[in-house]
Formats: sequence, structure tokens, C-alpha cells
Amino acid sequence: MPAVGTTHHVDRIQSAISSNGAAKSALIASWQRSACFHKLDPARRNPPERLTDSEFRRARQEVEPLIQVAQPSLDRLYNSVGGAGCCVLLADRNGVPVERRGAPGDDATFFDWGLWPGAIWSEDSEGTNGIGTCLVEQRALTIHRDQHFFARNALLSCTTAPIYDHQGRLVAALDVSSCRPELIDNFVNLIATAVSDAAARIEAECFRLAYPDARILVVPVPDKMGKVLIAVDQDDLVVGATRAARLALGMSQACLQKSLLAAEVMNMSRTVTEDLAAAERGVLQRALARAKGNVTAAAEALGRSVSWARSFRGTSRC
Repeated sequence: MPAVGTTHHVDRIQSAISSNGAAKSALIASWQRSACFHKLDPARRNPPERLTDSEFRRARQEVEPLIQVAQPSLDRLYNSVGGAGCCVLLADRNGVPVERRGAPGDDATFFDWGLWPGAIWSEDSEGTNGIGTCLVEQRALTIHRDQHFFARNALLSCTTAPIYDHQGRLVAALDVSSCRPELIDNFVNLIATAVSDAAARIEAECFRLAYPDARILVVPVPDKMGKVLIAVDQDDLVVGATRAARLALGMSQACLQKSLLAAEVMNMSRTVTEDLAAAERGVLQRALARAKGNVTAAAEALGRSVSWARSFRGTSRC
């Protein structure tokens, strides 16, 4: 596995982590963890470590139910991105891929790079990378080319999203990776959307299976919060909530252990929506004031569409 510009890459990382950039950049913060906390050397050329056969079997057995649920979504995701020279990896919470999709003609290359079941892609082992850093930061992200900590991984492009179980616990990561980045430079955003959508489908199916006798309701909240699901029993009491629901509605595990009516949750969702709308309206009004009432200029300054700005026309000074 050739390293690209190793000396330049190492100098760039060392310069970044010695600056104050970690306070402003999540990427530099990850580099700093890799170098200072995990004591990794960005020039290290050793390939990723791998579990033994027995260790891999145990790792896979622990998440076998998730693997089975994920099969259709993995197939669908690979059908979307495989033509761009990508492989799809489902990794456990320790950063070990346990399931994979890829073109047979690329298998040897991906195996050499460690994009293979049984390899260890945790951040403490591989430094900044899609799977490991996603699991540490618990958010969807892309680590593209020389954003990787190790110089030997600077040809990779990895887009990853976390997967949570029915109790909101981080259990896995879904990744699309390529070692032919020239084929996907123009598709990074599309791949990120596809990965996040697939992770959401896997979570939703796991949630439904966890509450087979309950009704699964979609709670209406702004789209930016993702799909918010709750499980409701025959008495209209909430017995489960996805992580997105817990975050959007401020629901703790203790709250779920009480007798919480579904109607109360729906009222909570309306309050969240109204609060967000009020906050966005305030931002728009301030931008309009600075733009002397020009809706188009205000929308551009906020990085939003003109149609979004005009949606508040009846409740703002637009």
C-alpha cells in the first residue's frame, strides 16, 4: 500500500496538532487524539491489525441479529455506490467490519488496504478514519484522502454513519469506502446521503423488531432531526423511543420508564417544532434587517433558499 507524500502529510498533521486548531476543527481534534492520546505515528506503514479467526467469529456472533436485519439495506446501498469503485462495510461498535459488499474484481485491492471483515478500524488503532472517528464522535462524517491520520491511508475516501439500537445505544457503523478517490470526488455528498439513509433504515427496522407487539408511530418533528419513532402499547403508553426521538424531545430513559402517554409526546413534538420555527424566524428577521428588507440577500447571507425565507412571510417583516 503506497503512501502518498508521506513527509508532507506528517509535517501537515504535526503543524496542525501543535496549533490551536483542535478547538475549532473536529478533524484536527481527531488528529490530536491519534497522536497525543493514542500515541500513533502518522508515518507508520504497518497494515491494519486483524482479529484472529476465533476472535472474528465471536465479534460477528455478538451482532448477528443486526447483520441479518441489515442485509437488504446493505444490498441496496451497494447497488447505489458499487459502480463508483466503492465497497460497503458494516462494522461493530469496536470498529471491526463484520459484513461487506464489494465487486469481486476489487477484492484483492480492498483486502490489502484492510477494507475487509476482521480488520480493526478503531480510532485508537488506525487513527483518524471513517469508521473509527464516526464511532468516537457518534456522528455521520466523511474522511477524505489526506484527512486520514496515517499517510498510508491518504488514498482512501470513507463515508460513515453511526447505527443505534432500540435503546439509543451506539452498536455499529455503516461505511462506504473507496481507494479510487478520483471516481468519487464528485459524488461525496450523494454517497453521504445514501449512507445516512441506509443507516436510518437499519435503525428503524431494528426498532420495529424490538417492539413486535407495539404500534410504531412517526413523531412529526422538523426533517433536520431525522426520522423520530416511538413504540406505543395497547394502552397508548410509550414503551420505546429511538435515539432521534430521545434527542428531539428531551426524553431520558427514566422518562420512558414512567407512564408516558403518546398524546403527551405528540404535544412535546409540536412544542419542539414551534420553538425551532420561532428561532429560525428570529434569525431571518435579523438577517432581513441587515439586508434592508431584501429577502434574496438575507437568504443568501444565511445560506438558505429564497423559498425558505418567504415561508415566514406571513409572520415576519418580509
